[in-house]
Amino acid sequence: MTQQLPAAMPQSLFDSRADAIAEAARRLAALGWTPATSSNFSMRVDDEHAAITISGRDKGHLGRDDIMLIDLHGHAVGTTARPSAETALHTQVYRRWPEITAVLHTHSRTQSVASRLYAARGAIQLQGWELQKAISGYTSHDSVLEIPVFPNTQHMPDLVAQVDAWLDAGKPLHAYLIDGHGIYTWGRDMAEARRHLEALEFLLECEMDLRRLSS
Repeated sequence: MTQQLPAAMPQSLFDSRADAIAEAARRLAALGWTPATSSNFSMRVDDEHAAITISGRDKGHLGRDDIMLIDLHGHAVGTTARPSAETALHTQVYRRWPEITAVLHTHSRTQSVASRLYAARGAIQLQGWELQKAISGYTSHDSVLEIPVFPNTQHMPDLVAQVDAWLDAGKPLHAYLIDGHGIYTWGRDMAEARRHLEALEFLLECEMDLRRLSS
C-alpha cells in the first residue's frame, strides 16, 4: 500500500504508530479476540490525524501496510485504502478526549456473549472486584464501574449519537459494549488501552461465571 503522508508529518511518527497497532493486534489475535478479520485498532498521530487498521485485514498478521492514515472525521488521507466501517467510533473518542492516544475494539467470545446477556439492562455494573483498579481513575473495589451496552446497528451515526448521549448526560465512560458485537475501550497510550481491555475481559468473565454458578 502507498501511504502519502502530509508534508509536516514525519514518516517515523506514522511508522511508530503503525508498528504499535500491528503489535497489539497480533497479541490480541493470539488470544482469539479478533476472529474472522473482525476488530479494529487505532492510535492518534497528531491533533488532526489518527492511524487505523484497514478494513478486512487479518489482525493476526498485521504490518505497516495494513495501517492507514485518517483525519479525525474519518476520511482517508493520502491513500485509496478503506478504513474500518466503525472508524467513526474511534474518531469520536479522539475528538472528545484530546489526551487519548489509543482505541481498541475486539470481539472475544466473552465480550460478545456478555453483550447479549446484559443488553436488556442497558449496562453491566461491576463492583467488588479488585481488578476494577486496573481502570484509570478507579482506586477501590467498592466503586461502581458501569459499562453501557448499546444496541447494535450498521449505521455508525446512530452509535456515535448513543455514545454522545451517554457522555452528555454526565455519565463516566471508560468502555462500552455493543449488543451481539464486542467491546470498545481506550487509553492515554497503547499500554493503558491494553490494560483496560485485558482487565475488562477478566471482569466480564467473572461476572458471567457468577451468573452461571448462581442460576
